[in-house]
Amino acid sequence: MATIEQCMSALQGVLGDLASKPAASGLDRSLSCRLPDLGKVLRGRLAGGTVRDLQAEDDAPGAPKADIRLTMSSDDLVALTSGQLSFAPAWASGRVKLEAGLRDMLRLRALL
Repeated sequence: MATIEQCMSALQGVLGDLASKPAASGLDRSLSCRLPDLGKVLRGRLAGGTVRDLQAEDDAPGAPKADIRLTMSSDDLVALTSGQLSFAPAWASGRVKLEAGLRDMLRLRALL
């Protein structure tokens, strides 16, 4: 099980790479990454080509939903950044869950 610090660094890396792509220009969305094995949710904002205001919170029911929501284990998040796990196969197999509105999904598809 990865630490919350490793997960924050990994998420910053994964999303920072996506945010810097030209297809992400003008993207301004709230995001969350739920880590059930740690009982935490990482929340932040994807805007201006970077990930901003990333913070860890306890996973509590009733919390506001982000525009883009990821769910995965802490180890899978770290594996995504180290290149040991590819997003598309992990998503297709259910190891990584991605929820977003249709317009955001189409835009994310162009980024991935």
